[in-house]
Formats: sequence, structure tokens, C-alpha cells
Amino acid sequence: MSGHSKWHNIQKTKGAADAKRSAAFTKIAREIIVAVKEGGSGDPNNNSRLATVIAKAKAVNMPNDNIKRTIDKALGAGNTDNYEAVTYEGYGPGGVAVIVEALTDNRQRTAPEVRHAFDKCNGNLGAIGCVSWSFDKKGVIVIDNEEGELDEETVMMDALDAGAADFEADGPALEITCDPDAFNGVVKALEEKGYSFVSAEVEMVPQNYITLSGEGDVKNMQKLIDMLEDSDDVQNVWHNWDND
Repeated sequence: MSGHSKWHNIQKTKGAADAKRSAAFTKIAREIIVAVKEGGSGDPNNNSRLATVIAKAKAVNMPNDNIKRTIDKALGAGNTDNYEAVTYEGYGPGGVAVIVEALTDNRQRTAPEVRHAFDKCNGNLGAIGCVSWSFDKKGVIVIDNEEGELDEETVMMDALDAGAADFEADGPALEITCDPDAFNGVVKALEEKGYSFVSAEVEMVPQNYITLSGEGDVKNMQKLIDMLEDSDDVQNVWHNWDND
């Protein structure tokens, strides 16, 4: 495994989950609309991108009714939502690599917002490709084993049989990684075996991590992440800051 720290980030944000849940649902709904429109189908069996987003939605406990309503809305003839996927790359304090994925209906609004966050937090926005080379796209599935009810060996064998590439037990978290193309199949196979996830999505996983020692850099980096995630247009913020 690559030393991925997704689980640690989940642990730290669990307390604020309820406060952020509504915003998370809104952002996932936007992803569902784009997936339905671009995939031309509201059936996840015939739309792999939609299947991927639904796995992400279920992992954050988005109700099935919400998912269905959003799909129906996207399929509706009167739906005029038109979002465009835009990616920004740059550096945070201390040279931390940052990738920002957005879905926007107005680039002229989103780009200055993202640039402002970098500038305000002692970072700088760079050209496309300046940091993405140091990340790998992977399907990442995290299963909570805080109660120790799951046998790690069994989960590992089930994951590998489902097509996963790697497995790691990281404290209370069981983390499964796979090729992005295998993600939907792995999720479906594990769901059929009764597993539920605290996180399931295709992520940009850093090849190496940076530790920030200066208190100012730490504060600015956390502020940068918060400012970006608070933007309605920003869907994901990936970075290689080791903030364990």
C-alpha cells in the first residue's frame, strides 16, 4: 500500500459529519446529475460512472430516496443543470501537492475562488499537470472494524477474490485498493457479502507524503483545505500532506 491516509481524515471529521452531511449530499447530487447526463442512463448497471457515484453516496449514508430523486431529476426533460468538470493543481504551504476537482456551471466564478484560497493560505495555483504526475488514480474502499467484529484474513480474501489489488489493516480501518476500472465490480461483490463502507470512491492517491513541521504551515494547510471544501463547486480536494 501507499501509506494512504484517507481513514485518518475520516476519523478526524467524524464529529463534524452531521454539520457537513447536507453539503456533502448536495455535492454528490451534482455528481449524480453529471453521471446520468454524460452516461445517458439512470441505470447504474448500464452507466459505470453513475455506479461509482452511487457507491460514494451510499458510503456517506445518502438515503436511497435522495439518490433516486436526483436520478429522476437528471432524467427529467425540464432539467437545465449543466455542470462542467474542471481540475486545478497547485502547491500548498511547504510544497504540499494539491489537486482540486470541481463541477461548475460558471468557470469565471470557480477559478478566482480556488485561486483566492491558494493565495490566502500561502500556496500557489499551478499549471495542469504540475502535481498530478505524483498521484495514482485508484479505487479506495474503507471498511470500519472499530469493534473488531471482522476477521482481517477473511476480508482480505473476499476483497482479493472480488478483484482488489491490495489490502491493508490500518488500526480500526480495513482499506482495500483496486484499479479504477475494477472499482464497481469490487464494490458490488463486497456488498453482496454484506460489507458496508465508511468510504468508497475513486481517489487520487499520492505516491509520497510531506510532513509540515512549522505551526504556521500546518494552520495554513488546514485552512486551505477548509476553504476549498467549503466551496459549493469543489467536489474533491486531494493532497499529499501527512497530517496524522
